[in-house]
Amino acid sequence: MANDLPTEKKVLAISMLAEGSSIRSVERTLSVHRDTVMRLGVRVGQACAKIQDEKMRNIQSTDFQIDEIWGFVGKKRKQTKTWEWQDGIGDVWTFIALARDTKLIPAFWVGQRTVIHAKHFLRDLESRLAHRIQLSTDGLAAYRETAGEVFCDGVDFGQVVRTYSVSHLGNFKVAATRYSPAEVVKTETKIVLGSPDIERISTSHVEKQNHTLRMHCRRLTRLTNAFSKKFENFRAAVALNFAYYNFCKRHITVKMTPAQAAGIESNQWTVAELIERCGE
Repeated sequence: MANDLPTEKKVLAISMLAEGSSIRSVERTLSVHRDTVMRLGVRVGQACAKIQDEKMRNIQSTDFQIDEIWGFVGKKRKQTKTWEWQDGIGDVWTFIALARDTKLIPAFWVGQRTVIHAKHFLRDLESRLAHRIQLSTDGLAAYRETAGEVFCDGVDFGQVVRTYSVSHLGNFKVAATRYSPAEVVKTETKIVLGSPDIERISTSHVEKQNHTLRMHCRRLTRLTNAFSKKFENFRAAVALNFAYYNFCKRHITVKMTPAQAAGIESNQWTVAELIERCGE
């Protein structure tokens, strides 16, 4: 049920959420209760997911990069009980597909880093494509196990496999610390399926996008107390940010929004237009 916020405040609230502000900072800035801000964000995010599902069809790009970004709902996996994890509490992964030429993100999937969820994600991506593609991913085995089955018309698929250094923390071996990423000691490029251009097997563009997502989606910002308490809220926040990125945000590389570069939209959307399309 829509709240009675004026349109101007809705635009400001969604703009702030999409640019990395927390719900409480929006509350303080706009003098709007945090529950109202949260409900607005969830409604708009869920509508954004539907808009993207309808718009992202017959994508003409032929070079895609895939990566996953970690987050959590409620608490981190190591702190959850078995029944909580089954209810969507704990670690969660967002799969992202990025078109190398237009920077468009036509597909994403929020779930677990497993074969089942990787297959769901790849099937969703495949259903949106117009042509055979070259696909680049990290070394996740789930992609190797499912890509051949999902892309029935074939795919040119390569992986970037990195080996990380391992250090000791007490009695445990760890690949990274809380504040520092692990050091990459070896990188291999492997052809998995088809005949990909080995020079274009890369995940650097989508990894940069992951950094952008962490900066703009407060629920994915590291080392903060901003996180979702419900899975549906997390997914809505991610969907809002991808819609804002695809339709409203001018990309410095392509000098327009990704949706414009991909020929999906002729104009850059304002946040007010996005909210209107969401039924607010």
